[in-house]
Amino acid sequence: MSIKLGIIGGGVMGEAILSRLIAQQVYRPDQVLVSDPQAQRREVLSQRYGVNVTSDNGVAAKADEVLLLAIKPQVFKAVASDLVSKDGNHSSASETLPMVISILAGVSLTELEAAFEHQPVIRAMPNTPATVGAGITAIAPGKTVTANHIEQAKTLLGAVGEVVEVSESLMDAVTGLSGSGPAYVAVMIEALADGGVAAGLPRAIASKLALSTVWGTAQLLQDKQIHPAQLKDQVTSPGGTTIAGIAELERSGFRSALIEAVQAAYRRSQQLGK
Repeated sequence: MSIKLGIIGGGVMGEAILSRLIAQQVYRPDQVLVSDPQAQRREVLSQRYGVNVTSDNGVAAKADEVLLLAIKPQVFKAVASDLVSKDGNHSSASETLPMVISILAGVSLTELEAAFEHQPVIRAMPNTPATVGAGITAIAPGKTVTANHIEQAKTLLGAVGEVVEVSESLMDAVTGLSGSGPAYVAVMIEALADGGVAAGLPRAIASKLALSTVWGTAQLLQDKQIHPAQLKDQVTSPGGTTIAGIAELERSGFRSALIEAVQAAYRRSQQLGK
């Protein structure tokens, strides 16, 4: 049995990536080994996707091609220390070792490369829409990463959405925008629905209209490749309803609030990484 992909951590994001990789046949189930400390979780992943499972992180770390770290950032040091003590995956620079892809928020390339000193390391920041294949992931390559490694990472992470490459210095900004962004959009959709209810719409109809409006607008901007301001101008007629609504958004500081939200999350991400 040849294990090409090892995954340490079978939680929500780990499963999201796993499910899409299997569905898109990037890897066969028998080529994947997932390590998770919870027996119930291992059973679920085994039955749901047909992959190999284990409670031994050291076994998963010996995958032939890629090791995906999908654990909580708080346990990274303990997991990394355990791998070293077991002489599991990076005992010699001469060994053929898998590329490491980490989706751990706040864990720097410096920390990752110190833990996996003989391996190419890529730091990645996906967001929650990845669970339905509509996410976007930013990747920052480490010192020994080659063009082939980057393409391999893009293939793997592209299974859950788009992939962009950035320098690590921008990862906190990525966290503030796309990492935390789904929550901002969710609040906006909720507020739009509340506005509809305030105007007399039934809750179910208001929620459907709000969600579909946001979804459709994003799709339109993506497909037509136009600037958001251009679409806004197309919808806004002189003296009409839309300009009245936009004027109220401007009076309430809607645009500034979103900018400040991204910056606040960016600053918090910086704090968590120290």
